[in-house]
Amino acid sequence: MLKRENILIEALPYIRKFHNSIMVIKMGGHAIVNPAIMDQIVQDIVLLKFVGIRPIIVHGGGPEITEKMVRMGKKPEFVSGLRVTDDETLEIARMVLVGNVNSKIVSLISRHGGKGIGLSGSDGRIIVARKMSPQRMTVDGVEKEVDLGWVGETEEINPELLFILADKGYIPVISPIATDDKGNDLNVNADTVAGDIAASLKAMKLISLTDVPGILRDPKDTGTRISRIAFEDIETLIADSIITGGMIPKVKSSAVAISGGVAQVHIIDGSMPHSLLLELFTHEGIGTMIYRKQ
Repeated sequence: MLKRENILIEALPYIRKFHNSIMVIKMGGHAIVNPAIMDQIVQDIVLLKFVGIRPIIVHGGGPEITEKMVRMGKKPEFVSGLRVTDDETLEIARMVLVGNVNSKIVSLISRHGGKGIGLSGSDGRIIVARKMSPQRMTVDGVEKEVDLGWVGETEEINPELLFILADKGYIPVISPIATDDKGNDLNVNADTVAGDIAASLKAMKLISLTDVPGILRDPKDTGTRISRIAFEDIETLIADSIITGGMIPKVKSSAVAISGGVAQVHIIDGSMPHSLLLELFTHEGIGTMIYRKQ
């Protein structure tokens, strides 16, 4: 085990390098479901603020939305990993994301000495979205188009409010409920939103907290973690089925972020104690970093 002073010395060049930079942190999975893990992650994010980093949080809440739907007797439906969202499902999503998860994170920031402020994508028109067009899928061998309902895709990000809040010392906490030009609320994938916001802010880093140690060559073997992936190799890894399932939207949002000017994207296991600090402030890191080849 490293001596405490060695840990601090190892962290120093990273603290110096990251000072005053913006980092977008996407919280999902166990980071949302498990109160102890959420508390520890928020504590780490507040620490980032106090060492001179400007963190901005984007959160999901898929498992909690599903749990609430089941309790209300409503069966969740998914198409290509996206939740079919009718009027009732949208109301449940809004209740969970804005009224529950967002307020919990803001309260924890306050408990640890930071200044959190809860926002939805609708506030200040941070996220302007459009309704996603029907998706083609195969059901019982027949290809058909399925309308996802109130599911949105990003049309425009207006980051001005986020810059103002971050510059004034606040930690913005954003839920992925957006608005279209007609004033309709839309449920947008949180990974996608995080990538879009990171790109619009030209953030130094986008960090995605997930339930896996990063991108694995063999999904059943955590020892096959790939520590570094070039942005240019992403499509090949998807074609070769190394990046599959729920990891695809995370990696595609990473590609959007890097294309938009974000320096690096990190995909890490948020359930590991202090994974955020270990990834940012140690030489080895603990997840997968996606970067652009020079």
